[in-house]
Amino acid sequence: MAGEDTTVRRRGRRPGGQDTRTALIEAARAVFGESGFDGATVRVIATRAGVDAAMVNHWFGSKEGLFAQAVLKLPFDPHELLAELKDGPDDEFGRRIVRTFLTRWDGAGGEVFQALVRSVAGHEQAALVLRSFFQSFFTKVIAGLGSDRVELRTSLCASQLVGMGLVRYVAKFEPMASSDIEPLVTAIAPTVQRYLTGDID
Repeated sequence: MAGEDTTVRRRGRRPGGQDTRTALIEAARAVFGESGFDGATVRVIATRAGVDAAMVNHWFGSKEGLFAQAVLKLPFDPHELLAELKDGPDDEFGRRIVRTFLTRWDGAGGEVFQALVRSVAGHEQAALVLRSFFQSFFTKVIAGLGSDRVELRTSLCASQLVGMGLVRYVAKFEPMASSDIEPLVTAIAPTVQRYLTGDID
């Protein structure tokens, strides 16, 4: 229509959807950097990107999923990953977590994990946001299992996975660095399972 103000923020998906996705990632990096994970809201990010807030769920599934892609650049979508991990017996949750972690990071290449570690080590804000992310993700996992002492269990799980990543992809200790995935799952999963559902006293 002639004379229509084309500067008004679009609602819904932009034409050529990848433009919307890119705009959300760029806006998310700015807002997460300014406000941290907890302080950043989907509405503020969407407003900064010039799109409807529903587009965050459309493209990323959740705020966690957007954070993973925009800031951590994780080789998986946390929203989809959580659903995948829940698909199976509770007493095999540890095996699914370890196997999935190694499979996804192996597939992405060790340098991706190295970049994540450098980002966290060099920027306190990134470290704070990563902690918030792990707390949010594992709280959903552990709360769904009905376990107590969720905060401690979350920290223990994070320490196991991050430590495993450091040894395999950064420090590259042998034989762990070049080991097949399944022997590592067999060795490490029982510890993760205990952190999830077992006795931690």
